Amino acid sequence: MARDPAAVTLVLASASPRRMALLEQVGLAPHILCPTDVDESPERNEVPRRLALRLATAKAQAAKMQPSVSGLPNDVYILGADTVVALGRRILPKAEDPETAQNCLELLSGRSHRVYTAVCLIGPGGKHHRRVVETRVRFKRFTRMDVESYLASEEWRGKAGGYAIQGRAEAFVRLISGSWSNVVGLPLHETVNLLQGAGYPVHLAWLDGPKG
Repeated sequence: MARDPAAVTLVLASASPRRMALLEQVGLAPHILCPTDVDESPERNEVPRRLALRLATAKAQAAKMQPSVSGLPNDVYILGADTVVALGRRILPKAEDPETAQNCLELLSGRSHRVYTAVCLIGPGGKHHRRVVETRVRFKRFTRMDVESYLASEEWRGKAGGYAIQGRAEAFVRLISGSWSNVVGLPLHETVNLLQGAGYPVHLAWLDGPKG
């Protein structure tokens, strides 16, 4: 039996405005934002795919334990996600300063890299539904002006791999193979399928959303 949208709560275990916007784009605005404080440092010899999956799971589990979530009376769906940018097995950091961002851009210049986003959905009853999506991205070879101008834009700040594809960096993309939304931070096709498979009333939420 399809659940009434009013009887369910969708929790996004993130403060990312990008993930929020992507969910809203497909008519699934979260009811609660519950960012979590999770150590994102890779473990020794941890491969990119495994890191993304571990962190997405940790974020969803941490949100589940928060008082604002654990006491909810409705059926609760908690969505955690993590995005990792990698060159082979090398995991690129989130850029928090210009030097890190520049190092990332120099590594990515003229090369292909992979973006992994893991999604962990904890449904009613605590069952975990997980998926990792991989997208391949190839950048042009950067000029000095490309790098200096992009650094000045500040779009790299806090972004895995030192860039945001939904902004100026899309002008650098020569080839993308796979999900674009995955590179932004949330693979929409796979996320919607996870929600549907776990019993979330996706289509009823669409019908209940704003018209026009």
